[in-house]
Amino acid sequence: MNNPNIYILGIESSCDDTSAAVMRNRVILSNVTASQEIHKAYGGVVPELASRAHQENIVPVVDQAIKRAGIEKEQLSAVAFTRGPGLMGSLLVGVSFAKGFARSLGIPLIDVNHLQGHVMAHFIKETDDDEHNPPFPFICLLVSGGNSQIVKVNAYNNMEVLGQTIDDAAGEAIDKCSKVMGLGYPGGPIIDKLARQGNPLAFKFAEPNVPGFDYSFSGLKTSFLYNLREWTDSTPDFIELHKEDLAASLEHTIVKILMKKLRRAVESTGIKHVALAGGVSANNGLRNSFHEHAEKYGWTIYIPKFSYTTDNAAMIACVGTYKYNDGNFADISIPAFSKVTFE
Repeated sequence: MNNPNIYILGIESSCDDTSAAVMRNRVILSNVTASQEIHKAYGGVVPELASRAHQENIVPVVDQAIKRAGIEKEQLSAVAFTRGPGLMGSLLVGVSFAKGFARSLGIPLIDVNHLQGHVMAHFIKETDDDEHNPPFPFICLLVSGGNSQIVKVNAYNNMEVLGQTIDDAAGEAIDKCSKVMGLGYPGGPIIDKLARQGNPLAFKFAEPNVPGFDYSFSGLKTSFLYNLREWTDSTPDFIELHKEDLAASLEHTIVKILMKKLRRAVESTGIKHVALAGGVSANNGLRNSFHEHAEKYGWTIYIPKFSYTTDNAAMIACVGTYKYNDGNFADISIPAFSKVTFE
């Protein structure tokens, strides 16, 4: 504890990315991720295959993270790991490794909520004097393949969910619509690329009417599927002829749904510091809309670097640093949880 430098190893294995990162006092030293290509053939993540791939990747990924950080494993102050939410088989690999590694080094173990990690990705520092993070409290739109939430962030360990999806997440809807169009998986980058070349007003899809700040994307997904069936029945090569316009219209509708509720949340709370987080925050249409809203409504916006939008261990190490400073450690007997909300 006399050493002024706190080195945290972060481990993330909640879905299909095995990631490890080393952080010194919240400054990122390394962030290594092994993505799993195997799922593309199945059009989605296969939990059993994901778990096996994590077992193959975890040791080399952690080894690389420590080497790239330029430190010895004995210099680590603690091991932070994703406890959940996520796929249980995937989580167990990271949790089990973290426990064994921390025990072998005789250092504390820190459990981290995956969603909290996404929000706190804004607090990752690239240099010692990097202070680009939002002030508390701020509003965060957290959108990924598994979650779509509007969160009021009062402190690193005090987050209040103002609204969330009652069915599908935004990323899930994009992936499924991409699959229906026969474009492949993951759908996010494919739809994003095509949408840049299409007309966002070419087609109209159903928009939900859900009370409060909650979201719903299942109606949009169904509307997209039924419309597509109707159009392809009369014109078999309809998708090939209109894929750019379909992608642009789908993206436009999803961004419109997300931003409408976010605007309401900002108006209701009066908090104009607004952040974006999660895998879908890599989408260019959503990022552009954030910039437009900043200009129109006087928001101060925070958009993470692309490398911190998807599942990564840097965000886990970041939360781990905060918890380490508070002496908030986990017991070795702590289980993984596939479903958890914010603390």
